[in-house]
Amino acid sequence: MIPEQAMRRAQALLDRGGRRLLGIAGEPGAGKSTLAQQLAQALGAAAMVVPMDGFHLANAQLQRLGRAERKGAPDTFDAAGYVALLARIRRASPGETVYAPAFHREIEEPIAGEIAVPPQVTLVITEGNYLLLAEDAWPGVRQHLDEVWFVQVDPAQRHAQLLERHMRYGRSRDEALAWIEHTDEPNARRIAATAARADFQVPWGAQV
Repeated sequence: MIPEQAMRRAQALLDRGGRRLLGIAGEPGAGKSTLAQQLAQALGAAAMVVPMDGFHLANAQLQRLGRAERKGAPDTFDAAGYVALLARIRRASPGETVYAPAFHREIEEPIAGEIAVPPQVTLVITEGNYLLLAEDAWPGVRQHLDEVWFVQVDPAQRHAQLLERHMRYGRSRDEALAWIEHTDEPNARRIAATAARADFQVPWGAQV
């Protein structure tokens, strides 16, 4: 269930008029996508979700760059492309539809232009790990967001949700545990260090 204070803050953004962008950050498995989708559903047709994950580099590029085993780390995303999309969404001309990529876990690849952001949407909710990261191109993300929230969840629950998600998409239990230990948790520590930069800490207990 969405915390009452979170609903009030989101509604206040809508009430300010014009197009507003809300970021939801948090560690892997924290429930960012669930919170974002539930929030958009609760707010109705004026709100929609555009995830950061559409800017994963394609697997072919990760192989070329030698980063495939670190997929999900900051340098495995097109951060500059994500910043450019947020700028387009914020500055869209009257009547303009902006198209964004989506990430598909069943194939572990992004698909270009799958998400359409129509002009009547006035609150765009974007969620992802690195919205508050202060290195490389990532600081540009924060410049385009009216608010950024950080999802706070019990560590044991987050770990269980990560494990379930990895196994749901084809990894064995041992493979999933190894990926969490060597990839997800190092990333989680970097993300947790950015939490103090958020405008609001969201207590969250939903499933991913």
